[in-house]
Amino acid sequence: MRKLFGTDGIRGEANVWPMTAETMTRVAAAAGRHFTRGAHRHRVIIGKDTRLSGYLIEPALVAGFISVGMDVILTGPMPTPAIAMLTRTLRADLGVVISASHNPYADNGVKFFGPDGYKLSDEIEAEIEGNLDAAGPMAPADKLGRARRLDDAEGRYIEFVKATFPRGLRLDGMKIVVDCANGAAYRMAPAVLWELGAEVVTIGVEPDGFNINRECGATQPAVLQSQVVAHGAHLGIALDGDADRLQMVDEHGAIIDGDQVMGLIARSWHDSGRLTGGCVAATVMSNLGLERYLGGFGVGLLRSAVGDRYVLEAMRARGCNLGGEQSGHIILTDYATTGDGLVAALQVLAVIAAAGKPASDALRVFAPLPQILKNIRFANGSTPLEAPSVKAAIAAAEKRLNSAGRILVRKSGTEPLVRVMAEGEDAALVGTIVDEVAAAIAAAART
Repeated sequence: MRKLFGTDGIRGEANVWPMTAETMTRVAAAAGRHFTRGAHRHRVIIGKDTRLSGYLIEPALVAGFISVGMDVILTGPMPTPAIAMLTRTLRADLGVVISASHNPYADNGVKFFGPDGYKLSDEIEAEIEGNLDAAGPMAPADKLGRARRLDDAEGRYIEFVKATFPRGLRLDGMKIVVDCANGAAYRMAPAVLWELGAEVVTIGVEPDGFNINRECGATQPAVLQSQVVAHGAHLGIALDGDADRLQMVDEHGAIIDGDQVMGLIARSWHDSGRLTGGCVAATVMSNLGLERYLGGFGVGLLRSAVGDRYVLEAMRARGCNLGGEQSGHIILTDYATTGDGLVAALQVLAVIAAAGKPASDALRVFAPLPQILKNIRFANGSTPLEAPSVKAAIAAAEKRLNSAGRILVRKSGTEPLVRVMAEGEDAALVGTIVDEVAAAIAAAART
């Protein structure tokens, strides 16, 4: 059983177990041993977002990797998908991102990429965790690793992202507001859009170690919505702290979620013969409206557990090249091995630029069914979903919805939250059901 690793690496409050310097050094040493195979000089590339605690965790990881003989390449602030790409292109044995994604600054985390640029499997993470306390071999003094900076990391990623945009197409004449969440892409995202011809208005590009995701970014788009309207922009783009998630806003300030983005790209790629696998991979959270829309032109919706890594596993199993989450993790395996908010945004912009339509028309490809999501926080260590009263409330909700909708209740893999989602044809019924189940969970969490 994994205790450290969750749905997206290891995550927690900075300088509190497991996100302590001591634990991170041990994690790095265990991961380094696992990926030290063969006689070549082994190396790991490490990127981070803009949190203050990155200055604590980065040197701890460096010490652990060097202690087992791995060379370390440091990039500084860098999006998660950039580290996945650089791990492959630099032929590194391992890639590491120090980030808690959309969480507030006080949290941090680490996630790993194998030499193929893909996130590690549950099995490999379990092996690393199982060897954390093992007295494994340490490198002798003459075999210790070295650390160095990769000075052109940003430029490499910018050129990679621009290369995913259709050749001959430009963003000239398009005004775009981009919100970088004071996170890892605060320099790179505006640069990409400007170099492709857009007029760029920036938000969240002044990180101070504390303001990452604070009232900005993909999970808090209110400022982006207002700024798009205020500047008369054609649309808005919001990334999260590590830039693997995308939220879009049309010219009226209305939010466009990941389901609509997947629907738009799926239709475009299907019509051009690019869509593979006969389906799009998404999670159990994606709206039934997306499933019906895709079915209208003969494309299936393959559902996985929540988490972009599980979406990717489903994509690889079925040969799909498009997948993602309603929350905005969009995976395009023609280009990347993980979610990339900026690459996904460029695919949407390519459709808009080629069609000459306003974002409000282009980005609303289907009518979603009424769907409501509520989060209920509980104390760490409690198990409200095991309470008989909660089980009874969920069973009653399923019976009332019958075949006209569905309810999904699950624990978050990154925070002490229970998420209650329901959708169906009857908006009032959906709202009532979510309120009742959420109330039962909240009551159980207090006992």
